[in-house]
Amino acid sequence: MEQVAITAHKCWFASNDAAFRSYSFANELNSFSGRPRFLLVPKSNFGGKPMLVVQAEGDPARVDAFGPLLDQPAGPRISADLKRWIGGSDSCSQTA
Repeated sequence: MEQVAITAHKCWFASNDAAFRSYSFANELNSFSGRPRFLLVPKSNFGGKPMLVVQAEGDPARVDAFGPLLDQPAGPRISADLKRWIGGSDSCSQTA
């Protein structure tokens, strides 16, 4: 989960990707719930309702993503990125 979070931050935020400019990245990998996760929240309201939650659970870990951002135009891209990163890639591009 840590590698997925690092890659998501690199590809979506550090790269200044236009699709994610209105969101902030909230890392909660050190969760005491046994579900390490990261959130995308509105940039204007860091404590607001998450627009995307990506969390891992179990052994072996299963990664789930949910939230209203998946129903937005960026949803298919987010799903494809996460699938690629869960599979071990650290590429920001689907074609790389």
